[in-house]
Amino acid sequence: MGPDVHAGSLSGAPVAPAVPRARAVGRDYLEAVLVAVVLALFVRTFLLQAYVVPTASMEDNILVGDHLVVNKFLYAPGRLSRLLPQRPVRAGDVIVFKFPDDPGRDFVKRAIALPGDVVEIRDKVVYVNRAPIEDPGVTHADRNVFAAGRRDQFGPMRVPQGQIFALGDNRDESNDSRFWGTVPIANVKGRALLVYWSAPPQPPGRGLTGRLADFLWRTRWSRTFHPVR
Repeated sequence: MGPDVHAGSLSGAPVAPAVPRARAVGRDYLEAVLVAVVLALFVRTFLLQAYVVPTASMEDNILVGDHLVVNKFLYAPGRLSRLLPQRPVRAGDVIVFKFPDDPGRDFVKRAIALPGDVVEIRDKVVYVNRAPIEDPGVTHADRNVFAAGRRDQFGPMRVPQGQIFALGDNRDESNDSRFWGTVPIANVKGRALLVYWSAPPQPPGRGLTGRLADFLWRTRWSRTFHPVR
């Protein structure tokens, strides 16, 4: 018959001192927090990131105070392509990108024309490769059509290689590629996916109680998990 002991409990073997329960629990919590932080950093760096919208350039599709979830892996080349769906930017995508003139600022606009496309605007109507585009989300705050200036008349211009021509949906109130040029594809951070929370900007000087009240009463609940199209 075999020895009447369990493996790892042989007589004479050194026994590790017992770890106090409080210390063990604390260590478990610390490990859990570290794992959560690492996962959060991984998700934020490679997969998803949250952004708040400060301007009205994409209204009525995206409102001031919308908090967006942005899909960062969709356009990102690399090893993740074997695990997650990826593709190039398409015309019509709502993209978040580093502003070419100030890379420390992020802009959100709609990709209108891609490398090699010829884009033109005549009397507010956008043409890509001489055909008017479908533009269901666009709004025009001003009914006037200006014969001069880049707001209502633009181009024709061929989009350079490695660049994207981007416009705001709130076409008359948007600072976009008509005025500062195209967006380098390398500047694109991701595609706007959905609104996870939305509220108008808070008045300045609000205390904690006021901010909590604002969360309850100022939240646009109907926009929660509203998809960005």
